[in-house]
Amino acid sequence: MNEIIEHIKKRFPVYEIGEGPNGVILMSVEASRLVPMLTSLKTNHGYSILVILSTVDWLEDCKFQLTYIVNNPEEKRDLGIRVFIQREDAEMESIHTLWEHAATFQREIKEMFGINFPGSPGVDDQFLLEGWDNKPPMRRDFDTKKYAEETFFPRPGRETNDPAAYMKQKLYPDE
Repeated sequence: MNEIIEHIKKRFPVYEIGEGPNGVILMSVEASRLVPMLTSLKTNHGYSILVILSTVDWLEDCKFQLTYIVNNPEEKRDLGIRVFIQREDAEMESIHTLWEHAATFQREIKEMFGINFPGSPGVDDQFLLEGWDNKPPMRRDFDTKKYAEETFFPRPGRETNDPAAYMKQKLYPDE
């Protein structure tokens, strides 16, 4: 694995390397270098499977983190590549030409976070939220409570409990 990391570091400006859960090596690169790096990993190093593409909203930093987990099935190794992009007019180059199923991940991320992947098949088609006209719901500044109060009518018999007090009363009813 160190051999691959050294090769990648020579070809691409990796600015952070760490270890994630289950020993997955995580590397951070500039967004403009992502596609060439993933292409190299796939064609030269056997990382032929895109496992997942996930997103984290770093609201305080005004950034999104995209993490691409790729797998080398022969070596049974995963590798994570992270990029950070600005939240404002968020856009990332599509990788659907490397892995066809990436279009599905990208379509979901566009709908849930508002990140655009120009050229990705079906990226502008509705995916889960038919008729949605609000802010993307997975953004941290989306107010779920406010949306629910404005959208759904209150039903009788529902009450709100302080979780700590409620659990204390359920666990220790005689106190």
